[in-house]
Amino acid sequence: MDLRDFYLLAALIACLRLDSAIAQELIYTIREELPENVPIGNIPKDLNISHINAATGTSASLVYRLVSKAGDAPLVKVSSSTGEIFTTSNRIDREKLCAGASYAEENECFFELEVVILPNDFFRLIKIKIIVKDTNDNAPMFPSPVINISIPENTLINSRFPIPSATDPDTGFNGVQHYELLNGQSVFGLDIVETPEGEKWPQLIVQQNLDREQKDTYVMKIKVEDGGTPQKSSTAILQVTVSDVNDNRPVFKEGQVEVHIPENAPVGTSVIQLHATDADIGSNAEIRYIFGAQVAPATKRLFALNNTTGLITVQRSLDREETAIHKVTVLASDGSSTPARATVTINVTDVNDNPPNIDLRYIISPINGTVYLSEKDPVNTKIALITVSDKDTDVNGKVICFIEREVPFHLKAVYDNQYLLETSSLLDYEGTKEFSFKIVASDSGKPSLNQTALVRVKLEDENDNPPIFNQPVIELSVSENNRRGLYLTTISATDEDSGKNADIVYQLGPNASFFDLDRKTGVLTASRVFDREEQERFIFTVTARDNGTPPLQSQAAVIVTVLDENDNSPKFTHNHFQFFVSENLPKYSTVGVITVTDADAGENKAVTLSILNDNDNFVLDPYSGVIKSNVSFDREQQSSYTFDVKATDGGQPPRSSTAKVTINVMDVNDNSPVVISPPSNTSFKLVPLSAIPGSVVAEVFAVDIDTGMNAELKYTIVSGNNKGLFRIDPVTGNITLEEKPATTDVGLHRLVVNISDLGYPKSLHTLVLVFLYVNDTAGNASYIYDLIRRTMETPLDRNIGDSSQPYQNEDYLTIMIAIVAGAMVVIVVIFVTVLVRCRHASRFKAAQRSKQGAEWMSPNQENKQNKKKKRKKRKSPKSSLLNFVTIEESKPDDAVHEPINGTISLPAELEEQSIGRFDWGPAPPTTFKPNSPDLAKHYKSASPQPAFHLKPDTPVSVKKHHVIQELPLDNTFVGISLQSLSNLFHWCLSVATKFECR
Repeated sequence: MDLRDFYLLAALIACLRLDSAIAQELIYTIREELPENVPIGNIPKDLNISHINAATGTSASLVYRLVSKAGDAPLVKVSSSTGEIFTTSNRIDREKLCAGASYAEENECFFELEVVILPNDFFRLIKIKIIVKDTNDNAPMFPSPVINISIPENTLINSRFPIPSATDPDTGFNGVQHYELLNGQSVFGLDIVETPEGEKWPQLIVQQNLDREQKDTYVMKIKVEDGGTPQKSSTAILQVTVSDVNDNRPVFKEGQVEVHIPENAPVGTSVIQLHATDADIGSNAEIRYIFGAQVAPATKRLFALNNTTGLITVQRSLDREETAIHKVTVLASDGSSTPARATVTINVTDVNDNPPNIDLRYIISPINGTVYLSEKDPVNTKIALITVSDKDTDVNGKVICFIEREVPFHLKAVYDNQYLLETSSLLDYEGTKEFSFKIVASDSGKPSLNQTALVRVKLEDENDNPPIFNQPVIELSVSENNRRGLYLTTISATDEDSGKNADIVYQLGPNASFFDLDRKTGVLTASRVFDREEQERFIFTVTARDNGTPPLQSQAAVIVTVLDENDNSPKFTHNHFQFFVSENLPKYSTVGVITVTDADAGENKAVTLSILNDNDNFVLDPYSGVIKSNVSFDREQQSSYTFDVKATDGGQPPRSSTAKVTINVMDVNDNSPVVISPPSNTSFKLVPLSAIPGSVVAEVFAVDIDTGMNAELKYTIVSGNNKGLFRIDPVTGNITLEEKPATTDVGLHRLVVNISDLGYPKSLHTLVLVFLYVNDTAGNASYIYDLIRRTMETPLDRNIGDSSQPYQNEDYLTIMIAIVAGAMVVIVVIFVTVLVRCRHASRFKAAQRSKQGAEWMSPNQENKQNKKKKRKKRKSPKSSLLNFVTIEESKPDDAVHEPINGTISLPAELEEQSIGRFDWGPAPPTTFKPNSPDLAKHYKSASPQPAFHLKPDTPVSVKKHHVIQELPLDNTFVGISLQSLSNLFHWCLSVATKFECR
């Protein structure tokens, strides 16, 4: 058990020993506002106090002294000789004395005072409680001289509307008792509702039907009276406005709500969320929350109400000791005159935020704050009356009082929370001539709060002092890396005593293992070498003890600060810093931050950074360590950068260290896939009719020089597979048969394959043409290559089988050519015959033509001109430039019908075929749009700007003018049937007959 616990226990035991012989209590009742010198009571008469000491039989003139605090303005005075109590010129105002308190009974407002009876042999402590009764000195008042109330015109008779209540600081019958409505005009009446707490709330009664169109405003007066004598009253103007209909009033979920909130709740803390509902809709259902008129201004300053949400929050610091309970009336209005009312009782709960208060009132008058005692004063000499109090409640307000250290004084409990400071032993001037100690009042809260009061006592004949240091705190500084035994300072204390009582020895306290102290001289030296980085400050105590009996001592705090030397090099947080950046990172962007520390202090730890070997690729901020790029990154050209960074401190001499930095360039999808197989867009694969489903008929293979997801490829057939004869594996690119080829499938098939990567932020792709020739054999390769050349004229989003060019079957073409040739021979024979016969007929009819020359030639000229015009219209176009073909129809869910917007390169193989060079040169460059297929680009182009985007399961929007195609006239075939030849033959005969007739 330490010394503090011992005094706590002693104080608790003293609290249980109340001396009823010296502690008595009187209670008086007075009215407030009494004039000066009104007698209140007589202490010796009321307590029957005798002037004769019962123990010794001696008599004495008793002295009655009011124990008051210096500077106080006492409300009463006590005659020192007679013990009578009178009022003073200081006004006793009950409302001011008990401001902020709520009393159910008027006699609960009181104040207390203490009177001591001297001399010491007749000592008594009289505790006097004076109850102040209320006087009707305040008139009830309305919160505003003009009260405005809005009432809807459809209000039913006998409907009631609340009127703001009046308030009266007086209590009981002196408070608000009666309300009266003046000039109600028979339209309105008044009713009073009394709450369980005794409050009277006036309500306005509608006695007649209202019509806003006839009269929209009523002006009356309302009078309030208290019950005092004489009676006091006041009036306010009551103005009623008749408003338009809003037939549903808001309704609170709970009309009475009680909440608890600690007094240390920070500003902004939510107290309660009020919620009202309204059956109306639209603007009539918009609810606005406001404080009622009964809410005190002080309460409005403490709490804020959100007009829209109904949330009550704390807007100023609360203090339970000032007001413990706040009653808040909240009105919820939808714009009508009948708002809903809810009463919120906010209980401010106590927290231990108030330290105990010590009221020290001296019985022996001090001089300049010091009590002078004689060494002859007996034991239990009364020095002061100490009253302790705590504004907190319950455990937080339970206070114990004790003396901080061992002195020849003690505290004696006389009332709850009241103590007498007395001498506890005989005083000796030679031992101690002055005492200075603290009286501690500590509450029981967690954590405990305490308050102290300093008491100084001097003896007139005795003087015994402990050693005193010149300064209570000794501050030193020493550089680190010192030598052992280094002199630091000399510690000294003085003692006003003489002889051996003034002989002082010094002793180090705990935490002083790094130091040596000479017990006699007080010389302080260093016993070890200091390292500031290990410990920067040493705090310990030095005790000076005299050789008196009993010895007295005092302590001083010693603070030794270790000064820094530059003995630490900068230290990087990592020996090797690695940062990762994207290759598309703009120039001068931040790529990383270098962090470095230095265990030293001041300028010795001020570190600057620099790059040693970078070739100006990066810029390093020497203070923040931020690395910025001075180069544009391209992972395919350089995937990483490595250099060294040097850190130098500001010490003298400076220290430095280095670290390695690696900048890793992360891949960005900036390369399109490159096709490896098929080797060209003009190669083909033979698919025999005997091929079985599932067999691999062709292979598409591409690579992407990007990495990761940017290099993962997906293969898709986007055109040319309208019959579903083929299937491509999206991962491997192998093209397999879905079903066995039929006779109708014989011929050349062109598949447009899209190869797209899975890159980020966008996918890149490449298109490739795969030609499959379905037949038993491929006997004439030149013919197949000629077919492939002509397919270049067919738009990519159309199947080559959709064209009117009959180049699917070589035998069929041969037969058709033979039939046409035969028909032409027949036609030539017929025209020769007709020509011969026409010449003979012309001679026979020569005379007839000459007679009719003028009339016959005229229509022939017109016919000739008409024939010329018709021939001009039939003239074939001279230009062989490409024609625009607009594809506007697509099926988003069918990959075959998706618009093809890609890049296909025509490789050198197509130009080297025996069928001759296929020249795209005549096409003017302005006819190609950026999103159109460009067959003139190189097959293995790695353009970073793809023109074709295909995402899995995502429809591609249709774009016009994205397919460019030329259909040359000389490559257009017209199929001729036998029936057509027969018709041609009969037409030739009819023409011959006509010529013959002419």
